[in-house]
Amino acid sequence: MANQNAKGIKRIINAFFFSIAGFRAVWTHEEAFRQEVFLFIVTTPLAMWLGQSAIEKVLLIGSIVLVMLVELLNSAVEAVVDRVGFEHHELSGRAKDIGSAAVTMSLAWAAVTWALILIK
Repeated sequence: MANQNAKGIKRIINAFFFSIAGFRAVWTHEEAFRQEVFLFIVTTPLAMWLGQSAIEKVLLIGSIVLVMLVELLNSAVEAVVDRVGFEHHELSGRAKDIGSAAVTMSLAWAAVTWALILIK
């Protein structure tokens, strides 16, 4: 639990360790995130090689980072929904579906980014 009284550098240090715990949790419990990390590991050297300018390299790498960021948020939504209960509820299903749609949109954005830069 976060220390609400922490200030200054102590708050920043606490936030860092909470973030590490979040990365551990998503790595342990979310196969999709592990797959996206693998995609990042494979595509980053390709982006450095195929991108002809710094902007192209940042766009290629950033599009994959965006996918991982959206997956982190989707995983957080799913964890909260599951915390509330596993029984079927329309709003729970809607929240999970919307999170999944966000991940799909980020993947489509990454694909379009890569295609447009590589086809030019």
